[in-house]
Amino acid sequence: MADIRNNFVGIKSPNPFWLASAPPTDKAYNVERAFKAGWGGVVWKTLGEEGPPVVNVNGPRYGAIWGADRRLLGLNNIELITDRDLQTNLREMKQVKMSWPDRALIASIMVPCVEESWKAILPLVEETGADGIELNFGCPHGMSERGMGSAVGQVPEYIEMVVRWCKQYTRMPVITKLTPNITDIRQPARAAKRGGTDAVSLINTINSIVSVDLDNFAPNPTVGGKGSHGGYCGPAVKPIALNMVAEIARDAETAGLPISGIGGVTTWRDAAEFLVLGAGNVQVCTAAMTYGFKIVEEMITGLSDWMDEKGHRTLDDITGRAVPNVTDWQYLNLNYIAKARIDQDLCIQCGRCHIACEDTSHQAITSMVDGVRHFQVMEDECVGCNLCVNVCPVDNCISMVALEPGTLDERTGKIVDPTYANWTTHPNNPMARQAAE
Repeated sequence: MADIRNNFVGIKSPNPFWLASAPPTDKAYNVERAFKAGWGGVVWKTLGEEGPPVVNVNGPRYGAIWGADRRLLGLNNIELITDRDLQTNLREMKQVKMSWPDRALIASIMVPCVEESWKAILPLVEETGADGIELNFGCPHGMSERGMGSAVGQVPEYIEMVVRWCKQYTRMPVITKLTPNITDIRQPARAAKRGGTDAVSLINTINSIVSVDLDNFAPNPTVGGKGSHGGYCGPAVKPIALNMVAEIARDAETAGLPISGIGGVTTWRDAAEFLVLGAGNVQVCTAAMTYGFKIVEEMITGLSDWMDEKGHRTLDDITGRAVPNVTDWQYLNLNYIAKARIDQDLCIQCGRCHIACEDTSHQAITSMVDGVRHFQVMEDECVGCNLCVNVCPVDNCISMVALEPGTLDERTGKIVDPTYANWTTHPNNPMARQAAE
């Protein structure tokens, strides 16, 4: 049976599934229920400095995007960091860690970008027995307007500076949580590494307005007739998160930097995708808020069963396995040719492939053959774009089949070349021409 025990920068947990810093990890009651359900670790909801607690709104805090079946695809929140007293949180963290020594407990922290503020809070957190800290440089609303959260995460120099402070004033491993609200995720990751961070976690939520109330003409969620931008999360952000994780994993300056993957993890498969793209573990929030803590049981079983089926013994066997296969567009093989194929036994004659191809693509799928409704790919027109595969409602009805080298591509009239060729050497590339001259 696969061993899915996790060792992330020396922080051990029975599995790689941690709850992210959010409402599910705001108090001992929640965290203990999560541990009983099987979660390997939690990142406690973000702590602020001592003094008057942060004030949250006393009304709607969430906006949502649903699929046609009302499945939650994206969640927007305008909630801030914990609004409970710091000492109360610290006391509960210490209690939970003593009761659950085999689980990972990470303290998320957000205080002003002042050295004394970090120097003051770190010993208090360390005294709880927490396994590590996560620096919240990602929150895009409420706290960023106060010079914290993403206001720090968008400035690499600030990230490096605060990480250095934390490495100076605590023995605990430092995980730097990055904001996706930035042009190039590699820059803050590089800064965190220069500062000495032990790991990075990403992504935090994406700045967003998910919808507008067309009766009141205010963004949702609406508080007293007004709305605000908030942080977007859930399954819809997973593609963005995967790309950013991969960018850090394959960047020459940050390759090998441990990554905790966050963003839309709902199933074991989602988690596996983060792991093979370079994440050492994953953090989950929206899925737990949607389906409850017991969703981790399916994640644990599913990941373990898949690893058994594929012969992977430990998480090290799969971590980063897909990173070498992530490349830039300019290096894709232009001599690779594929065509769509429709399985006529599976086809339900809905015509969606034809309409998509006819109206918006390459007019390469018939709707009639010999006066009879029939959907078939015309290879002399098919460019292999695979739009038809993605709009077809039947699994495996349409597939992409690579043409063997030496065969004829009916669309171009050329023989498929077995050699590798990419845009950097293509004759249409003006830079390639200049290099040759």
